[in-house]
Amino acid sequence: MDILQIVTLGLVASLLFIILKDVNSTFAFFVIVITGIIIFISIIQQIGSIFQLIQTLGAKAQVDGMYLETILKIIGIAYIAELGASITKDAGLASVASKIELAGKIFILLLAVPIITAVIEAILRFLPAT
Repeated sequence: MDILQIVTLGLVASLLFIILKDVNSTFAFFVIVITGIIIFISIIQQIGSIFQLIQTLGAKAQVDGMYLETILKIIGIAYIAELGASITKDAGLASVASKIELAGKIFILLLAVPIITAVIEAILRFLPAT
């Protein structure tokens, strides 16, 4: 599915939502959720090719696989947290959405600790010993 089809699907779903929200708000919400799932499924192939490209570039640059894996996990967590937060915001649950965003940020920080540690250790190796 290309971007034009995705935008068209989003616009049609938005119009359906506007029409249905006064008639049957539960059904209107499900239209939005299903649209989000369809769009997410349609872009999974592109995400897979991006991950393969990043891994190929990392191998060419001789970057440790652990760091690339961690970066890819961080990117995945960010997207999943954003998707979950957006869906809950659409449902009118902004407080739950903010908790999802907070949880995503905490998991990202937890995964980033080894990379931050490696960067600090590399910097300390360049500094003269006192």
